Amino acid sequence: QVQLVESGGGLVQAGGSLRLSCAASGSILKINLMAWYRQAPGDQRELVAYITGGGLTNYVESVKGRFRISRDNANSTLYLQLNNLKPEDTAVYYCKGNIQTRPNDYAADYWGKGTLVTVSP
Repeated sequence: QVQLVESGGGLVQAGGSLRLSCAASGSILKINLMAWYRQAPGDQRELVAYITGGGLTNYVESVKGRFRISRDNANSTLYLQLNNLKPEDTAVYYCKGNIQTRPNDYAADYWGKGTLVTVSP
């Protein structure tokens, strides 16, 4: 069984910074692509950024230049550095990992339960 646990959310003023973490644990053989999503009240969940196993990254246009995704493969941890935060960044942030648990099985997507980021004006 695999668990993803996010941390690092909180209340911050506009222009401030936060660093989110997502720790993966359990029966993990290999972690492929990892990603951060967010969901604001009343909105659909949207992809914020992803990072491949090889370190290639991509971001939604609204966060380019402000957010930075990274990963520590040795510790199975995903990060999201959030800088110059805006009120419209307020949302629950979720991490997702494409994870293989057995040698002859396909990888599957696993989700964390989310961490709330609130940005005040």
